Amino acid sequence: MKRLWLVVLFSIFALASQGAAPPTSGEYIILVGGPSMYQWEKYKAVPHDHWWANFVRAARLRTEQLRTELGPDAKITWLVYRQGYEDRAKQEHQDLISLIGTVRDKLNLNLIWFGPGQEVMDYLNKGQPRDQVKVSGFEFFGHSNRACFMFDYSNNIDSACKSWLHDSELTKINRRIFARHAYIKSWGCHTGEEMSKKWYAATGTRMIGAIGKTQFMMEELPILVSEGGKWVN
Repeated sequence: MKRLWLVVLFSIFALASQGAAPPTSGEYIILVGGPSMYQWEKYKAVPHDHWWANFVRAARLRTEQLRTELGPDAKITWLVYRQGYEDRAKQEHQDLISLIGTVRDKLNLNLIWFGPGQEVMDYLNKGQPRDQVKVSGFEFFGHSNRACFMFDYSNNIDSACKSWLHDSELTKINRRIFARHAYIKSWGCHTGEEMSKKWYAATGTRMIGAIGKTQFMMEELPILVSEGGKWVN
């Protein structure tokens, strides 16, 4: 009888194991803003974005690092501000949308185009079934100030933007979407001066941000360029 009970218990355990939900898998999200336009920047002492791929190149370098760390099949998603590259394509006389598509194919990415900043929050909250696919990492490459990611800075309007994610909106992000110890970083300018604190208060995750300005490079990740500049979270 004792042996029979052991057989029954082991059978129940085996069935329960087969019916258990698979382990959750994370998603690493790279948010890429758009470049400025020459028509607005040409009169400035220090124009922005001489190269259309400032942010795309940096995002690619970082994604190559992640592929090495996480493996070829890890879920990595790029959220890219589409209108900025459509507009800049006319200036460059190149099909920038297709060029970005080649990066997707090369690095096995999930490429999502967005327009209004609300679409970024929508994807974070419900772009995947977040009870199963947590956000394991989130990094931003683009224009920013102390309080805002500016996705179309100097694209439609000189030195301003119409698509953004402001730190007053961060409470709209569901705190439960993030994996434990999720890695969050903004590579843009000034984020560490205010937005990083607001991000932590809203989401419970710490976002590394810059005190001062950053500079986007061609063959390395963005660097700090302000006197006394540093990364904080």
